Amino acid sequence: MAVIHRTSLQPTKLELLTSWLPSRPWYRGGAAEPQPAKAGGFRLDDPQGEVGIEFIIVTDSSGPHPITYLVPLTYRGAPLDGAEHALVGTMEHGVLGRRWAYDGCHDPVLLAQLVALIEGRVQAQNQNTSDVPDREVIASHTGEGSIPTDFITTDDQDGTRLTTPHGTTLSLHRVLQPAPDGPFPPSHGVTGHVTGSWQLPDGTRARGVFAVLHTGGGAA
Repeated sequence: MAVIHRTSLQPTKLELLTSWLPSRPWYRGGAAEPQPAKAGGFRLDDPQGEVGIEFIIVTDSSGPHPITYLVPLTYRGAPLDGAEHALVGTMEHGVLGRRWAYDGCHDPVLLAQLVALIEGRVQAQNQNTSDVPDREVIASHTGEGSIPTDFITTDDQDGTRLTTPHGTTLSLHRVLQPAPDGPFPPSHGVTGHVTGSWQLPDGTRARGVFAVLHTGGGAA
């Protein structure tokens, strides 16, 4: 179980994202500096208790229209070998000391736990309170057998695609859009998904798709 510490971070997560977001191909902002504000998110537990796993949702209001992003992050007490390209930045944690923050789509611990979430083996946890499930996050898996985790990560203007040699694709929706009310609509090749909620700038709640799993080489 992840323990949520009430302490200081220097720089803050939002400050790290302000400088990192414009470097992403899926970032939709303009020339102005991003103005990310927390809009929601959830956590997953690392079974080994070593890596912090957080899916942060932020809304950038720097442009003419607010844009909401899904940013999976991992927090480590030492650098992750071979992941220099995925480093978002370092922070000084008031309790844990120096923490290395990574784009979680390149961190095998986050990917393994995201697959476990889709398969129903773990439950999403509240972003701000220890040992409290986040029941707004709903995952489903209709495929047979275990989901492979030997992903190759690719970022483009449409989001992040995690592909395996077996023809499985896990697509993360980096730019979030409110979805119509009702169950997740069936689609050819879709065998799993993750949906959840976040807060809009006007204070209301929106719900949408975070991730979609395809088999047979499909993509979202």
